[in-house]
Amino acid sequence: MEKEKLAKLKLADVPGVYFFLGTKREILYIGKATSLKNRVQSYFAKDIGIKRSKLIEQMVAEAKMVDVTVTDSVLEALILECNLIRTHKPKYNSISKDDKSYNHLIITNEVYPRVLVVRGKDLTSKFTEDEIKYHFGPFTSGTLFREALKIVRKLFKFYDTKIPVGEEKSKIARGIIDFNKQIGLYPSLDNKKQYEDTIRYVRLFFEGKKMEIIKELEKEMMMLAKKELFEEALVCKRKIFALQHIQDVALIKDESKKYTDDRSVRIEAYDVAHLAGQDMVGVMTVVEGGEAIHHQYRKFKIKSVTGSNDTAALKEVLTRRLTHEEWQYPQIIVVDGGTAQKNAAEHVLRKADILIPVVAVVKDERHKPIRLIASKKLLAMYENDILLCNAESHRFALAYHVEKRNKRALS
Repeated sequence: MEKEKLAKLKLADVPGVYFFLGTKREILYIGKATSLKNRVQSYFAKDIGIKRSKLIEQMVAEAKMVDVTVTDSVLEALILECNLIRTHKPKYNSISKDDKSYNHLIITNEVYPRVLVVRGKDLTSKFTEDEIKYHFGPFTSGTLFREALKIVRKLFKFYDTKIPVGEEKSKIARGIIDFNKQIGLYPSLDNKKQYEDTIRYVRLFFEGKKMEIIKELEKEMMMLAKKELFEEALVCKRKIFALQHIQDVALIKDESKKYTDDRSVRIEAYDVAHLAGQDMVGVMTVVEGGEAIHHQYRKFKIKSVTGSNDTAALKEVLTRRLTHEEWQYPQIIVVDGGTAQKNAAEHVLRKADILIPVVAVVKDERHKPIRLIASKKLLAMYENDILLCNAESHRFALAYHVEKRNKRALS
């Protein structure tokens, strides 16, 4: 492919899967991307042979065109890439039939199926064909795959322990099962259909059929609402919302550092201000692409909290914010404080079945940041933006508190 032609490719700065095609539109190579625009452009660098490999350099020289499929999230790009490579077996993809090092996902053929991660070398040695009901993979990136699995497990609480249901005979096994029961991952033996639905949704998700899941959940939600089972209907609604707003910042690869002007990453910071519990207020500030978006800042008068309970006030603010589905949801939430504030925010998000990573900014006596509680990958990419958003929330909260206090004094 001539490099000049790349300039004519109008690729979006969104997640997806890309295809390098040959003369007869045969697929030479398939890859996934956080940003299709940036990822595809990277193949036309002068030193691509050094940065990637001579094989990739040869592939680019042989390719005549590029095609793409846009996905809603990086997670879905990861799954689609895996399925397409397995289906088409492109010439230049590095997976070989005898490669045993990659991760695979299997759903066992049991009364209560388990969802297990298995190395390629263990597929045939530890399981027979009859013991595997569904098989997905191989997944070339173990780290990304496991991060993806964490996200899916928050949506659908599948059972992923080596011990089959009903075979917990030893004391250690019973302890493991008890733990799984406590965290809600052990199948309900009184409601087999519920777990069957969970497994079906996991299968559909890894088949890339997210919309099919949403349609099923919408149908179930309407049926439950007609029966006036409103709590159960609300659970369905929350799952639908979570599927439509998958937040997968943890899957964004290090290549993202190259495009710091990516405005698709939205950060929201929250802070609370008061004087000995009086005139308590909360605020939300927004940063996108390294810039504060002032017109999207929001103020909250604290209604449910008396006294100096910052954590309870934070919960109220975040809960009220989540009711505004018309406001764009962030990829990162920042709170002022430590572990208690981070846990409080995560509790609110869990209750709403929303998956957004939370960063806590710990301050010293002079209110200067001394530590950030978050994943290293997240901080490596967005630390400056996180600190900017946090500083804005502190400034905005103090200003709103003073404004409210002055109004009270003048009244």
